[in-house]
Amino acid sequence: MDPRDRAAFVRSYTKVLTAAWSDDEYAARLENDPRSALAEHGLELPAGATVRIVRNLGGEPDLEAQVELWEGGAETGSYELRVPNSPQIELRELSEADLESVAGGGLETPDNPDGTVYCCCCSPCCCCT
Repeated sequence: MDPRDRAAFVRSYTKVLTAAWSDDEYAARLENDPRSALAEHGLELPAGATVRIVRNLGGEPDLEAQVELWEGGAETGSYELRVPNSPQIELRELSEADLESVAGGGLETPDNPDGTVYCCCCSPCCCCT
């Protein structure tokens, strides 16, 4: 697969995964009519080709293995698409320190004891450091 085709496959595969993880209706269509569901996100199958959706995977997902499986399907006409169960996201409450670090809070240093943040436009005539 040349780099352009690989990038197009990865982009479409990512859309399929995202849709399968976030939309129960799409996930059902993917199981019941995979050809149409895949086409919705740019993964067209040749006439006469078959596709098997594999949901229960052990271990970590492997993008390179999926690319190789898709390439193999192009040669044999029998495709396998691995769609792992939706990733588990750990939700936790953010601390004040977490919020400060993403909100542009200043870092207190010996040269900047109060953590004041100075902003400039960094245009060619800018002289701030």
